[in-house]
Amino acid sequence: MAEEIADSAETVRWFGQTDVGRFRKHNQDSFLLLAVDGEGVKRLGKYGEADLKANDFIFAVSDGMGGAKAGDFASRIAIDKITQLFPQSFRTAAAGIEIGFQDLLGELFDQIHAELTHLGFSYEELQGMGATLSLCWVRPGWLYFAHVGDSRIYHLPKAGGINQVSHDHTHVGWLQRDGQLTEKAARSHAGRNALQQVLGGKNQKLSPHFGAIGYESGDRFLICSDGLVEGLFDRGMERIIRNPAPHLTGTPAEMLVTEAVQTDGKDNTTAVVFEMA
Repeated sequence: MAEEIADSAETVRWFGQTDVGRFRKHNQDSFLLLAVDGEGVKRLGKYGEADLKANDFIFAVSDGMGGAKAGDFASRIAIDKITQLFPQSFRTAAAGIEIGFQDLLGELFDQIHAELTHLGFSYEELQGMGATLSLCWVRPGWLYFAHVGDSRIYHLPKAGGINQVSHDHTHVGWLQRDGQLTEKAARSHAGRNALQQVLGGKNQKLSPHFGAIGYESGDRFLICSDGLVEGLFDRGMERIIRNPAPHLTGTPAEMLVTEAVQTDGKDNTTAVVFEMA
């Protein structure tokens, strides 16, 4: 593993919130807040604070898709599989067997993909079922992430700014990263929701986006579904997290979701915010 970052954080604070939106009947988003150690896992409440040295943490958002209730089923499977499978790999790594974070998270995503694909083939009502997944594994000094789809992971460094670290698995996302589209143009593009990668769905070869970020005390991170992106520009997300307007109340995740739903609200909207202290 890489060396510890100077001014490393000792605690992590987290906040989660989801909303069905103003027009949908079902919430196909799911999020996960999890503490992990050598003994097992513990589901965390929607907000809290804990010692970074005592546990590793998993924070994740999944946006399901599919007919009827298949979408909310898909995202729940993705989240539940993390809770079941990650501790097994974590214990293996803790036992001294060298496993790189990309191998560990890649195997986790492959197993979730296989499960969703199998269920989609096996049950007519689940055909085409799929889910995005953006996952952050937080350890002292470092965050490791794995991502598939168009949910997003943002880093808000202590010094200021907001950086999207995950890559949208869409052609529009590629055009924006390549500098051919502005953020505003990408938001109004007709193909912005056409996913090229998804867990489950069509039986394609999965190719998640992996990364590692060294963080320091004062850094914040945001994981969100595309419903939040539809309602807020990146600068709006940063403003709410760093310096919310007086009329907004609640946790950072609650304020983000409330503002996005009021502004747009066409889709389910989910935010997980965590900060290092």
